[in-house]
Amino acid sequence: MDGKALVLDDSGVVGGNEVFKDRGTGSTWQQSSLEAISGPLKGKHLKLYPFLLTNWSEWHRLHPATLVLKPLPGYADRIPRMNQMIAAGVLDSAPAPKGVLRNDSRLKPHARILGLDVKDESEAFPVEVLSKESVVQVELGGEPVVVVHQANSDTTTAFVARADGKTLHFLAASNGSSMELVDRETKSRWSPYGTCTAGRLKGAHLSPLILEPEYWFAWSEFHAGTKIFGAGG
Repeated sequence: MDGKALVLDDSGVVGGNEVFKDRGTGSTWQQSSLEAISGPLKGKHLKLYPFLLTNWSEWHRLHPATLVLKPLPGYADRIPRMNQMIAAGVLDSAPAPKGVLRNDSRLKPHARILGLDVKDESEAFPVEVLSKESVVQVELGGEPVVVVHQANSDTTTAFVARADGKTLHFLAASNGSSMELVDRETKSRWSPYGTCTAGRLKGAHLSPLILEPEYWFAWSEFHAGTKIFGAGG
């Protein structure tokens, strides 16, 4: 923040969402909003760093020489049980945590969504909907946006759907076991990671956007008025 590195420690929960305190100034930061909610840096916002939402198999395919963070003792042991609970839908009917600042009943509190902020607008993409629609195109914040879901690796990416000054509209296409996209305007072929691999636009890259994996109660709490893709059919 402001050119200085911050070291953050867990500092409990505010509004049903984790908060962190930086050692340098003692400011407290809200996880979902990335905002300092108290201390000398109150009102400042951290910048979300780009990341890829995927599984280990796909990540290792893309980055075979990757390093892996070693979990703290006992942490890894809890993950399989939590994954079983999620897969079994145990959390689906659970209420929002105590203390949430705002409740939005349009989805169940623990519905899993991918949230997207573009300029001054936000939209939530339910994972359940994305599992049925591999390519989704919307307008958000005045920008054409394409969201791509690869079911075989549970990988989701999002981009500004524009290249060479043109707004593009995409369709899913297959290339053996891997997924590709084809744009209607030039019939060029694209990887699900935003790179044009063949056609008139070969070598072009779509500008990536950052999808945030959240439970609905957490996303809606800090994104009042957010759109929901697929709402109302």
